[in-house]
Amino acid sequence: MTAPLVVFDLDGTLIDTAPDLVASLNYTIAAADLEPVTYADLTHLVGHGARAMIERSFALRGKPLVEEEYPAMLQRFITFYSDTMPGESRPYPGLLAALDRLAAAGFRLAVCTNKMEGLARTLLGRLGMTDRFAAITGGDTFTVRKPDAAHLLGTVERASGDPRRTLMVGDSLNDVLVARNAGIPSLGVPFGYSDAPIESLDPSHIIRHFDELTPELAHLLIDR
Repeated sequence: MTAPLVVFDLDGTLIDTAPDLVASLNYTIAAADLEPVTYADLTHLVGHGARAMIERSFALRGKPLVEEEYPAMLQRFITFYSDTMPGESRPYPGLLAALDRLAAAGFRLAVCTNKMEGLARTLLGRLGMTDRFAAITGGDTFTVRKPDAAHLLGTVERASGDPRRTLMVGDSLNDVLVARNAGIPSLGVPFGYSDAPIESLDPSHIIRHFDELTPELAHLLIDR
């Protein structure tokens, strides 16, 4: 029988990356003489990629982002972010123990993020976490990204999993929707970067801390 699989979002679910994303963003927009922004200025955009954050920063400062300037801005962001990883980014409390419990119980683990795959792999590698995951896919791995079901289903395939024996864990609407679109149960966490309370997104179940993520709960959700 195929091993059960738990797929995790990255930013705001596995890792608290906001401090380093905001620092990278402020380094990037300094090239356009923009005043720094804060996490409070961005909130839910932190998990939506560099472009959304750069556009928001320009809008906050009342300056239009010229499309021709965007590629250089993106490269500036990527270079700084890559060079400074992992910075202050750390796994959320209780996460590593939860991954250990799942692995010991025979679960495979994977990552499905809209972050660029290369950045995701670099971050997880520098945190010593890469070997925990049977697959790591990003927003540029396939021709589609979350909430398109094909992103999650492609991740499941790369992890040698079965969608009928898979659980998706995430903090945002994209995570709940991609699971719903793929016919996979979802487990929501409230400590990430969503612009709406996780309860309002209607995941299959919600946990408040990774101490609650047990093999028994994962089996229960998968078997529903």
